[in-house]
Amino acid sequence: MIKIGITGGIGSGKSTVSEIFSLCGVPVYIADIESKKLVTASPVIREKLTELFGEELYAGGTLDKTMLASHIFNDKNKLETVNAIIHPEVAEDFRLWVQNHAQYPIVAHEAAILFESRFDRLTDKVIMVYTPLEIRIERTMLRDNISLEKVMERIQNQMPDEEKAKRSDFVIINDNTQSLIEQVTLILQQLNS
Repeated sequence: MIKIGITGGIGSGKSTVSEIFSLCGVPVYIADIESKKLVTASPVIREKLTELFGEELYAGGTLDKTMLASHIFNDKNKLETVNAIIHPEVAEDFRLWVQNHAQYPIVAHEAAILFESRFDRLTDKVIMVYTPLEIRIERTMLRDNISLEKVMERIQNQMPDEEKAKRSDFVIINDNTQSLIEQVTLILQQLNS
């Protein structure tokens, strides 16, 4: 089995590329979705976050994301602490997910912060989705209905595209001129050969 990582900055089109892989028969673990489930479902995460921020963080049975965000916003140390709690649980969840998909020759792990979270260590090959900055900004502003300042803040909190590209085995160009399907097909042919 080959495990591929799919990453890219905000608004790059990771989800679209993941969907294409999925349509080609490659199961995709989407870390963002799974981590949101785990922060409520995992007793380990719940216990450690409650220890850190108090019982009210889970008032009503689910994580109060706004309260958590207020605790970690502009506090890199707390953010790193929260990531150190959540990321190992996501990594373990991915390992179990891979075992449950052992019949597939290729599986994928999509994560915006694949390198920052060290999830790339769980994969054999990494694909970075590259999109020019102007397109990313426009897409994110439209999709999330947020200001240019907010988009730039998010972009600046992520690893630069140049660094991601250097650390990746493949780069998919998503600039509205090149076919994503053709690029995914070519990568799959190379992985299968």
